[in-house]
Amino acid sequence: MAINNPYIWGTGRRKTSTARVRIKPGTGKFLINDREFDKFFVTDDTRRAAMQPLVVTETRNNFDIWVNVAGGGITGQAGAVSLGVARALLRENANFDKVLRENGLLTRDSREVERKKYGRHKARRSTQFSKR
Repeated sequence: MAINNPYIWGTGRRKTSTARVRIKPGTGKFLINDREFDKFFVTDDTRRAAMQPLVVTETRNNFDIWVNVAGGGITGQAGAVSLGVARALLRENANFDKVLRENGLLTRDSREVERKKYGRHKARRSTQFSKR
């Protein structure tokens, strides 16, 4: 990391989404893909998921946050942003480790979509069985 670089970086992934997060001490500005937080995440669930690391560490208005997120859908992107913010906060202050771990915010959710198999409708859904 450069000596004069004021940013702390964190990377988060969930399903096929990847979020690159930059934080620095500030006033609480939160931009995702150059859009405001409330305009990017429109549902309460996604807002809550993306904001959870800041809520549990009680640092909501202490950092300015910039996020570039790509891939997947809205739910996966919210999870990726959450993990990226949590990792960046941990690099900023190692004392956040305990509270972030207790809330499961530093664990990468490794579940991925199972691939579709040939001879089946979906990954596991088979054709309808006919007795006669």
